[in-house]
Amino acid sequence: MRYVNHEAVVKKMNKRLIVNRIFKTIFFAATLFALLVLGVLFYRIISQGVGYLTPEFFQNFGSRMPEKAGIKAALIGSIWLMCVVAPVSIILGVGTAIYLEEYATKNKLNDFIRMNISNLAGVPSVVFGLLGLTIFVRALALGNSVLAAGFTMSLLILPVIIVGAQEAIRAVPQDVREASYGMGATKWQTIINIVLPSAIPGILTGAILALSRAVGETAPLVVIGIPVIVHFLPDNLLSQFTALPMQIYDWAKRPQEAFQYVSSAGILVLMIFLLIMNSIAIFIRNKFQKRY
Repeated sequence: MRYVNHEAVVKKMNKRLIVNRIFKTIFFAATLFALLVLGVLFYRIISQGVGYLTPEFFQNFGSRMPEKAGIKAALIGSIWLMCVVAPVSIILGVGTAIYLEEYATKNKLNDFIRMNISNLAGVPSVVFGLLGLTIFVRALALGNSVLAAGFTMSLLILPVIIVGAQEAIRAVPQDVREASYGMGATKWQTIINIVLPSAIPGILTGAILALSRAVGETAPLVVIGIPVIVHFLPDNLLSQFTALPMQIYDWAKRPQEAFQYVSSAGILVLMIFLLIMNSIAIFIRNKFQKRY
């Protein structure tokens, strides 16, 4: 019978507990530090900007005088932009994910495509801005319109949506598909009635993250030439416009101190806009989670 040194075992266990306690403290301190920085940032933005959130701020257009500056054109322009980005990116992204996961054969070409889609998710946004400038602004002659900006932003977030949708579709158990086939359903009927409803919560999670990035991106809009101040509202998809990130960027770079407070108010509006948009997507996701 093998002899067990209980004292050595106890020492080893105590050592592990100490190491575990040390790492737990480090991780807690890192989380606390991140929350502290975030809290300071929120406090500074709210304290500086809440005083400028007046009815006139939402009714006025951009101005070179801080007391007359408003966010009307930028807010409406961002809504127009997202009305293009959301359907285009989600439809193309989910459609691509369905093809790659359900129809595409497993070969080197498709593996190469999947790998490059994943790599595109890490490409800097300014590169997509240059792509949009070349294709949509110049080649298709769309100019710096809502449509050109919407297509550019859709390209930016498309890889994120595709990867997220692929993971969500891949997570649906194969047994569910086989049960559908056993009931006589076709492949398309199985996808549309079984796979997609089950994968929608995961798909929407990726879409929320992607659309949140699109709302706050400035570099692609700068590259394709979106103006920072306009005194009109877009009336169609080919109209010029400005967006919240562009307006905030213009205010933040101005030397007058008052514009720093105006930019904080703009950031608050952007955060509220983002919160409302994400809340709608989360509501839809939770609704499908209860059903499937």
